[in-house]
Amino acid sequence: MPISPAEQRQMLRTMQLIRRFEERASRDYLDDKIYGVVHCYIGEEAVAVGVCSALREDDQIISTHRGHGHCIAKGADINRMMAELYGRETGYCKGKGGSMHIADFDIGMLGANGIVAGGIPIITGAAFAAQLRGAGSVAVCFFGDGASNAGSFHESINIAASWNLPIIYVCENNLWAVNTPSKASMPIDDIATRATAYGIPGIVVDGNDVLAVREVATEAVDRARNGEGPSLIECKTYRHRRHTERATQPDARPHNEVSEWMEKDPIDRLKMALNTQQGQLTDSEWEAMDQEIIKLVDTAVTFAATSPFPPVEAAGEDVFAE
Repeated sequence: MPISPAEQRQMLRTMQLIRRFEERASRDYLDDKIYGVVHCYIGEEAVAVGVCSALREDDQIISTHRGHGHCIAKGADINRMMAELYGRETGYCKGKGGSMHIADFDIGMLGANGIVAGGIPIITGAAFAAQLRGAGSVAVCFFGDGASNAGSFHESINIAASWNLPIIYVCENNLWAVNTPSKASMPIDDIATRATAYGIPGIVVDGNDVLAVREVATEAVDRARNGEGPSLIECKTYRHRRHTERATQPDARPHNEVSEWMEKDPIDRLKMALNTQQGQLTDSEWEAMDQEIIKLVDTAVTFAATSPFPPVEAAGEDVFAE
């Protein structure tokens, strides 16, 4: 089904909101205003937005250590997100979780996860619950190329395929696991080929083309809703930044590889398509959209910076195991 210019503009806006949020998070982290660690999603925005734009509100997703983009694409409140990064009481986890533990069950965001592949079995369980409820909702699992080598990845997909669960496994293959190239840790070019072993569809898509991601995600979601079981989608993409915003190791990625992928920026590609190819976005409209987004992020920072820190006695609250 063709995606209308209005829908494309909304997708562009969401990608730019992720970009500006991440740029500000990086800046404030390096200025020691944010605690813990920050893994920026810059460069990969088309994956989260393309997939989440194909979902319903009652569909559920799970994220990774690089999870801000997934949260925003699913509809999270950036004020509460920024407050969580700032370690404030008004954050999603009351300031006690930080960047890698943002969750909002009300919008179907089951959480980010600091453990590589840690979210895969969790969302597989959520897909089983969705199947039992019988309401037609689906589950989506975001994970990276490194996580595809973990045992929990294979165990979860085997269960999902055996039980015909309504789930889509979305591999964000950015070609590097920290400083290890994916070609050094697996003997295949496409992670999607692993789907063959489990008898489910495996699709490779340009992860920097949000419209292409939306198309394959819609097909996989429809399959899941119709009781046809799981799919594995591999999105070829690239992070523009280091693994973390304060990485101490030298970046092992070749400079020419980084520059080549920077030229494939997913936001620039959709903006150009709307502007020059479709005539649906003027330069002034883009500038107005961007300025509005910057103000929203500024407001989120003000909300975070003026919110209180959690009291010391709150450290023992919301602890479910000792």
